[in-house]
This record gives sequence, structure tokens and C-alpha cells, in this order.
Amino acid sequence: MGKFMDEDFLLKNETAKVLYHDYAGKMPIIDYHCHLSPKEIYENKTFKNITDVWLSGDHYKWRVMRANGISEEYITGSASDYDKFMAWAKTVPMTIGNPLYNWTHLELQRFFGIHDIVNEKSAPEIWERTNALLSGGGFGARELITRSNVKVICTTDDPTDTLEYHALLKETKDFPVSILPGFRPDKGLEINRDTFLPWVEKLAEAAGHTIESYGGFLESLESRVHYFHSLGGRVSDHGIDSMIYEETTKAEVSEIFKRRLSGTEVTHEEEKKYKTYTLQFLGKLYAELDWAMQFHINVLRNNNTKMFKLLGPDTGYDAMNDDEVAKPLVQLLDSLDRVGKLPKTVLYSLNPKDNYVIASMINSFQDGITPGKIQYGTAWWFNDTKDGMLDQMKALSNVGLFSRFIGMLTDSRSFLSYTRHEYFRRIVCNLIGEWVGNGEVPEDLELLGSIVQGISYENAKEYFQFQDKEAGRPASV
Repeated sequence: MGKFMDEDFLLKNETAKVLYHDYAGKMPIIDYHCHLSPKEIYENKTFKNITDVWLSGDHYKWRVMRANGISEEYITGSASDYDKFMAWAKTVPMTIGNPLYNWTHLELQRFFGIHDIVNEKSAPEIWERTNALLSGGGFGARELITRSNVKVICTTDDPTDTLEYHALLKETKDFPVSILPGFRPDKGLEINRDTFLPWVEKLAEAAGHTIESYGGFLESLESRVHYFHSLGGRVSDHGIDSMIYEETTKAEVSEIFKRRLSGTEVTHEEEKKYKTYTLQFLGKLYAELDWAMQFHINVLRNNNTKMFKLLGPDTGYDAMNDDEVAKPLVQLLDSLDRVGKLPKTVLYSLNPKDNYVIASMINSFQDGITPGKIQYGTAWWFNDTKDGMLDQMKALSNVGLFSRFIGMLTDSRSFLSYTRHEYFRRIVCNLIGEWVGNGEVPEDLELLGSIVQGISYENAKEYFQFQDKEAGRPASV
């Protein structure tokens, strides 16, 4: 019987242990998609207690607390931080089989040096010990990032954002991590939502001129892309809950936009045309600037109307969608590739039914120049479990090049979430170790070590070509 979460946690063979401890474990981290606050990083936010750093905004934990019968008062409500922590401690033992059980203990071990098992009995002492450490210094947002050996963070930012904290962080000499903006124009694509027209006004303000036509709208988007680029932005991200494609022209979309600008809603077919042309325009722009374009697909959001009205979005009421992905996604990628304007692209689906669809699709658009130009992104959200990660990686390895995979991201709002990279790397090493043990792969540690280091860090470094903050040059140089 293995010891609970010891140094060989998840490493079930000797090759895996060597690959992790000698090759993967100490590699730096590039977190190329997350939801951390650049303001909190700049201000080096400190945390008043373990609840503040562990539970605030973490809807992964909120979901299982609700499932455990914990009332909302102890999750997002008015209960004291101590009582919220105790409610989480009551829930942790019930999460066995869920990665939250392992993530919880990894975070305690790596950041606080505490190896106790979390439950109601141990919780009061853990509360005291973690809070004493948090109040003693060295646990601000920046320290947590640097202690995790993070080199680059890409936040998620609206095109209308001022990016003032990115600008300040760029000039901060005593913090060596590159904090770069990620361009997320979702509100500008959802043409029929109530948020669209107010957002267009905000875009006009950010771009410095009025928007009276679709051409002016695209010019404003382009100006914001260039502004993000000036601050080191090299990635876009698109939350496309339902994949779309509909042939259209700029003239047709201009009329659709004009009617929407006047306050008239557009049909579903017109919405698809608007989204298609706008995504094509942005994709071409990304290609010209050598950005990477990310699509997060197949989410069913805000399923609980009552709780959405009470708490708003991103509070734990989302699920996997099961819309069609293959045909519209191929059509969109192909429309860009036909004109030589398909950017580096990372594709994610929240539904694992799409694993082989996307893993096979990406090789229809590789260019023979950029290794892994079109990527099947890491198992995401409900799939960043052990089984979800393995299913994604096995699909990728079976029909493509696992060795060119750009690896893990946190997609997180928590400064403690970097232990997820460790969890991921251990799974990668164990998978390769199993192949060696089965006689499917030779025990060539030089080759295998370089592959796990690539997946852990080097592939992302080469792929994104982020600027090294200290040297002022591409990080790969």
C-alpha cells in the first residue's frame, strides 16, 4: 500500500519517478491562461486568513460544498471566515476521488509545509498554523507566484480594459515574472445580449473615437489588439459556448451590425454570420502579429437561473455542453487557412466526447513549419482530473504528437493553484513510465526526459515566444 501523497505520489513505476524527480519537477511554469487579477499582483495582495486565499472566488470548491449539503451562508454568504473554513474542512473528506482532495493537500504541503490530513478534527490547528504563516510575511501574491517558479502569466482581459496594472508591472524591476494581457473579446461577439450595446460604447471610449458602423467597430478592435501587443500580449482567448460558422460578406454583416446598433435584435442566422466574420477578422489579425488564438468550446453556462440572479456568473453553476463542434470548427479554421491567415491556435472542448474529434482535426491544419502550430489544449475545467488529463493525452498521442503538446495551464483565480502543474506533470511522467514498463517505448531517459521537460515548459516557451521581462527578448533565445 502506498503512503498518502508522499514524494512519489502518482508515480507508480521507476521510470516515472526518475522522469519526474530528475526532469519535470523543477521546470519553470508558463501559465498561458488564467484569471488572476493583475491589480492584486501589482499590489502584492496579502491575505487575512486561509479562507481568504483558499476559498474566495473558488467555484470548484463551492460546487462540492453545495453537493455536501453546506448552505450558501457558509460558501458565499455572511458566515465568518472561520466558519466557512470549517465548512470546507467538513467537505474535504467527502471529496475523495475528486482532484480537489489531492489539490487541497498539495497546496497545504507546498505552500505551508503542513502534511496533516484535512478534516473537522484537524481543521482548528490548520487554521491557526496557516494564519500564523500568512500574517508573518512572504505570502503575498507575488511571493506565491515566484515560489511556484512561474516565469510568465497571461491574464484574461477585456479589450476595453485600460491594462494599467500590466503597464505598471512591466516597469516593476523587483518582480521578474512577465504578467501579460490576454485578449478576451467575448462581450463583443455576443451581439444579441443586453451587454452588447453598452460594451460597444466602452470599446469606442477605449479606442478614442465613436463607433457608428461595423467598419469603425473592427478598426476599434484592431486598435485594442495593437495596444495589448504593445504591453506584451501574444494570446487571445474566446469563450465559444457553441461553435458557429456561416458564410457571409462584410457588406451583409455591416447591415446586421447597423440594425443592432439601432437597438433591433438580430436573428440566430444573422448572429452566426456576425460572429463568423468577426472571428475571421480577428484571426487574420492574430496571424499577422504572430499571436496564438485560443478557443474554449462547449460550455453550458449559468444553468441555475435563481442562483445566477443572486450571485452572477462564474459561481459554480456551469456544465458541459454537447453541441456540434467538428464541422463549424473545421469550416472556420479552413476559411482562415485558405487565405494564408490561420494563426497558431489552441483548441479546448469542455466535453470529452470531442477528444478524438479535436485531436484528429488539428493535423488537418499543421503547416510543416511551426511544430505543433495547431494544438489540442490541455484537459480543461471539469476535465482537469487524472482521468480527464489521461483521456486527453491518450487521444492526442494516439492520433498526433504528444511530444509537441504545450501542456498545462491553471485557468484559475487562485494564487495557490500552481500545484496543479505538479499534479499534471506527475501524471505525464507516470503515463510515459507505463509505456516503458509495457515495452512500448525504450527506456531512453535522454529522449524521454527532454519530452517531459518540453511538455512541462519548453514547448510553451518556444510556441508562444513571450518576451523575457529581464532580457527584453523572446524567452526562447
